[in-house]
Amino acid sequence: MLVVALAASLLAGCDAIDSAGSGEVDGGAPGGRAAGPLGNADGTAPGLAPLTKDADLAAGRELIGTLEVKGRGPKTGYDRDEFGYAWMDSADGVPFARNGCDTRNDLLRRDGQKVEFRSGSDCVVVSMTLHDPYTGKDIAWKKKRATAVQIDHLVPLSYSWQLGAARWNEDKRERLANDPLNLLPVDGPTNSGKGDSGPASWLPPSRGVRCAYVVRFAQVALKYEMPVTAPDKRVMAAQCAG
Repeated sequence: MLVVALAASLLAGCDAIDSAGSGEVDGGAPGGRAAGPLGNADGTAPGLAPLTKDADLAAGRELIGTLEVKGRGPKTGYDRDEFGYAWMDSADGVPFARNGCDTRNDLLRRDGQKVEFRSGSDCVVVSMTLHDPYTGKDIAWKKKRATAVQIDHLVPLSYSWQLGAARWNEDKRERLANDPLNLLPVDGPTNSGKGDSGPASWLPPSRGVRCAYVVRFAQVALKYEMPVTAPDKRVMAAQCAG
């Protein structure tokens, strides 16, 4: 398939810039070990680093340009359970599946620093420091305040339902819901404000990470052969305008 082949050719190496929008903040580069989306096509590397180089911005625009567009369908029939229970370890075909640790803890362990586990466990994260790519702030997180960090589906499950996932089989929906490429631990209140919005309605408050965010959104959409809305595609391209 030409689009998939082109997308695959672009999923390798890089750095983010700008846009406008309400509630925006200037975000610095993530501390430590965050990966840019173009060099993290399977989503197993931590975080979301900005894209800043002209070549990377151009690659991001080219990737976004391959997306198909379609209007949102009805939300009728959508239920979180249609994508499997949260957070399952048995979504075959995605990284970290069946490793004995649920998806949420896999992601906390992937992105967290100074990670501490529950006594006797090498899976259940009880404490960590997270650099939140959406706000640019560092969060000292403990399990007793679990909702302070939420796992964001970059392509929201309800959004995917309205753009084709309602017709997918159960296995494909479970993969999308548990694919680390589509998942980022982020500031809980910020994620709650996103809801099931696409990029035309919501972008991270940190302007510096917006190109990286939409590129990763595009990577997920292309991987699952899912269109985006025309307004979303226009806004996505604008974030990597340079």
